[in-house]
Amino acid sequence: MLKKIITFLMSQPNKIRLGGWLEAQRKAKIFFGILLKFPFQLICFLPALLIVLTIRLIRPIILIRFERIICWRLGHFSGNIELYLCELDAGINKPKVPFLDIWYYPCAPCNHQLARMWNRILHIGPANLFGLVSGINDLIPGGEVHQIGQSAHKDRDVHNLLDKFPPHLSFLPQEERLGQEGLRLLGIPKGVPFVCLAVRDDAYLQSQSPHLDWSRHDYRDCDIQNYILTSQRLVERGYYVLRMGAVVKEAMKVEHPMIIDYAARGLRNDFMDIYLGANCAFCISSTLGFDMIPMSFRRPVVFVDCAPLELLRTSSPSYLSTVKKYWLREQKRYMTFKEIFISGAGKFVGTSDFKAMDIELIESTPEEILAVVLEMDDRLKNQWKSINKNEKLQQQFFELLPKKEYHGEIHSRIGSDFLRQNQNLLL
Repeated sequence: MLKKIITFLMSQPNKIRLGGWLEAQRKAKIFFGILLKFPFQLICFLPALLIVLTIRLIRPIILIRFERIICWRLGHFSGNIELYLCELDAGINKPKVPFLDIWYYPCAPCNHQLARMWNRILHIGPANLFGLVSGINDLIPGGEVHQIGQSAHKDRDVHNLLDKFPPHLSFLPQEERLGQEGLRLLGIPKGVPFVCLAVRDDAYLQSQSPHLDWSRHDYRDCDIQNYILTSQRLVERGYYVLRMGAVVKEAMKVEHPMIIDYAARGLRNDFMDIYLGANCAFCISSTLGFDMIPMSFRRPVVFVDCAPLELLRTSSPSYLSTVKKYWLREQKRYMTFKEIFISGAGKFVGTSDFKAMDIELIESTPEEILAVVLEMDDRLKNQWKSINKNEKLQQQFFELLPKKEYHGEIHSRIGSDFLRQNQNLLL
């Protein structure tokens, strides 16, 4: 621990030199913030120590565990907790003795409505006190048993639990009335289905922490304009389309009363983010945090342009996916799926990793997006007709996909048109 602290302190001058005046200001703000909190932390230290000693003494009677909530990113805030609760239902990570789990928020939650809903279900302790309790517990040997820990793989449903247990989140009657009023204000008539469209860009992370370099996530970004064709066709099929997002880079360049740019036109709020995700007919996502809301409420999801490839969502038959294609610039060709997995590129989670191998990730065209979304709609309406060729291509793909780390039983599908158009990548 001391070595880590010394290493951290010694690295700060160099970080300030690289970051300039803005970085120096940021670090000064953090430093003085710590100084202001120090008296309170000092006052809390003795009670925290007594709590740790007490829970150790009463462990034969009741096991008390605690953990911080990853509340600063929406996907983990919803998905990790939902899977933790599903695991308790399934008897996974569940103590065999009487126990009490206490959670705490290490910072302000990114969505206050979701926090209110979790507060109704979880035991939430004061953050300043239980942050100290957790730290002291870590310092005293034998503290691991008092840590709740994360679910089997954070927000990965490796035990296929979301389809086995009902959602743990629910709306109060007054919240349901508020949600219906919110739909009315958005112009969506009662009973008319709507689709949530969530397309990732870098605007949200830049707005949250503008002093940090978020380019490492650039490989995940997609162009919202590529989804206009799909939105228009969904409207023809009777759906409203709501473009989701807390902060977005640009508006959709389309004008239609049934295509609502909820994110870009100042219409969003924390409550409706959750209500819309919970009640959509299905969600279209380019794999970002919001999609864990419809997943937590067991809504179908179309995942478009998944990257990295090995992190496909595969746990449920209500998931349908396509992936970004890996283009080798020097060789001027696409990598096969087998090459991607063998090379390790299927696990790359940083833009620099792809650049090091001279790989460019290629987004789907508007027509490719349309094909997989219409397949989802047809499947939900029991109008989809599969053929043997499609099933063989699905089998070929999932035989190639490594399954040990991120996947349990495979129940999802890859877009049929995507596999037909890219059969050469299965070789």
